[in-house]
Amino acid sequence: MRAIEDQFTAQAFITTDVDDNQITAFHPGAMSFAHLNRIADAPGATLGIVSPDGRQGMVDHARDLANAGIPFVFDPGQGLPMFSGPELLELMTGAVALAVNDYEARVVEQKTGKSMAQIAAMIGAVIVTRAAEGSSVITPVGETHVPAVTAEGIVDPTGCGDAYRAGLLYGLARNWGWTKAARLASVMGSIKVAHRGGQNHRPTRAAIARKFGDAFGGTL
Repeated sequence: MRAIEDQFTAQAFITTDVDDNQITAFHPGAMSFAHLNRIADAPGATLGIVSPDGRQGMVDHARDLANAGIPFVFDPGQGLPMFSGPELLELMTGAVALAVNDYEARVVEQKTGKSMAQIAAMIGAVIVTRAAEGSSVITPVGETHVPAVTAEGIVDPTGCGDAYRAGLLYGLARNWGWTKAARLASVMGSIKVAHRGGQNHRPTRAAIARKFGDAFGGTL
């Protein structure tokens, strides 16, 4: 962890109306210095995720993970406007998967001129989340639909995408197939949406496993 004494922590203020239209105000602050943290400074790292960060940090981390042969998920999210189509293709070249929501998928397709299926053929997998409609796992052999898991309540969607990606990374760390990982990801998102705030929930492993079994059968 690095402290930048003359910078504020990154801050986001999101205004959402009843139809889920959003206006976001964002100040990157210390996040703009993410490139100072190097992959080489994390000995023993076995997987990674490159998600919205300082522009140079995203570029350097994607390149360094690829050069080190460390599998990583490329998750451009709100960072998409910072990159051209060729730059996005370069950033995801060393990734094992691209993770985007349905809107971001359309932006990536428009910028790169390649479909999600074509990108999956290039890097191995694309995971597209579709909120209450579940998610799609696209690989070179085809597309699989993963249904959303019924939540105990719809309280706050903030952080659902992050919770979903936690499930993907857990599966990646254990060499699961992408479909099983996406199913766990769906479970994690359903647990998150039932709680207020991004990190104010602490589900036990037993509770997660039970919810996974109820939704999809099998064990973790």
